[in-house]
Amino acid sequence: MSLFHKLSALALTAMCALGADAEFKTFPDGQPVDKWFNDTAVKSLSEQGRQYDITAHGVVKGDTALIQTEAIQKVIDLAASQGGGVVVIPEGTYLTGSLFFRPGVNLHLVKGARLKGSDAITHYQIIKTRLEGQTLDYFAALVNAIGCDGFTITGEGTIDGNGHRFYDEFWLRRKVNRKCTNLEALRPRMLYVADSKNVTVSGITMKNSGFWTNHIYRCERVKYVGVTMLAPTEGYPKGPSTDALDLDVCRDVLVSGCYMSVNDDAVCLKGGKGTWVDTIAGNGPVSNVIIDRCHFRNTNAGVTFGSEAWDCSNVILNDCTFDNPHHVLLFKMRPDTPQRYRNVLVSGVKGTVRSAVEVQPWRQFFNKTERDPMPESSVSNVTCRDMDVTCSKAFFSKGKLDGAYKLSDFTFEDIKAVEPDGVGFDTTGITDCVVKNVVINGVKY
Repeated sequence: MSLFHKLSALALTAMCALGADAEFKTFPDGQPVDKWFNDTAVKSLSEQGRQYDITAHGVVKGDTALIQTEAIQKVIDLAASQGGGVVVIPEGTYLTGSLFFRPGVNLHLVKGARLKGSDAITHYQIIKTRLEGQTLDYFAALVNAIGCDGFTITGEGTIDGNGHRFYDEFWLRRKVNRKCTNLEALRPRMLYVADSKNVTVSGITMKNSGFWTNHIYRCERVKYVGVTMLAPTEGYPKGPSTDALDLDVCRDVLVSGCYMSVNDDAVCLKGGKGTWVDTIAGNGPVSNVIIDRCHFRNTNAGVTFGSEAWDCSNVILNDCTFDNPHHVLLFKMRPDTPQRYRNVLVSGVKGTVRSAVEVQPWRQFFNKTERDPMPESSVSNVTCRDMDVTCSKAFFSKGKLDGAYKLSDFTFEDIKAVEPDGVGFDTTGITDCVVKNVVINGVKY
């Protein structure tokens, strides 16, 4: 059995275990959780309006060599012109460049369907978009939905970014220039949704994205339910910066019953960077995010704050399984950016990670300018409870730059950890830290 099929089987197991909806009542700051978060029901195909099978409108069925961007886009535009509905990708493989969905038009991939991205960057339009905490002209994603309230992707099929050629180019550039950035490698994201409300992605498999797998920007009420997100994490070439889900200036997000195994962060919170981050148009906070009953394998972290984030609050990671990621929770602290990470709850975590919780200075693309006074960066009101993990390094580790940020109001409760390296449990530097029933290598703290 191939690695992909093994991962798919694990993902299916995780989805089947989802069961009844969880019930969340309050966020870490005490704010009530809207009932919207406690409902993972997804519209069926028949509930999404008129169906537009792409092969009934000029798209050649299952031709794996033919680029059909224009033909598929015509179906999307036809659906929009006739009042909306759902574009249906039937069984087979359909090769395309960047596609742009319109308001009222959804996407459904039946079982056995594969929407496959071209591996030539010339098939992706250059648009004004958002990347790495800035607005710039860059390549569109494979699937784009901008200003599309209610946009939905459903089904049991696959979106395949076909990214291996992009991976090769990235690693080759790195051999020539060690400081080569992501943007210089010229590669597309898989899904970009911006300026939209009530977005749902459900059931599908997303694999081999050329760049970030999902990039959600300035959106509200976003649900990912039972989605499998994969990119190569072993052997050559690994998929560089294939983040599973990047939430960039978003509010009210539920990620439920998803499986993520990518060669970078799983759920990554973004919102901007730089010394004057809070004054720049387009930047903003991320808040009210619930990640529930997900399975993480070979990712950098289950949840990463940064490196392009500055104001993140009310984040819950609940009842999740970790199968060898680097971290459960990672806070990236940029000395060039005033950051406030707060109101975080991790509960019911089990599995194996390298470092469960880490606060890490981050200097990649460092660019500090003069600001007097520079607002203080901080991580506060973080609770980790009911955890059973094996770690290959310290349960809580940090590499603080003197005076760069403040850590306060952490609670560690009902935690069992095995550390083969015997590092122990270090909470030095945290103001107002509560430790209750924490057992590391059989030693109670």
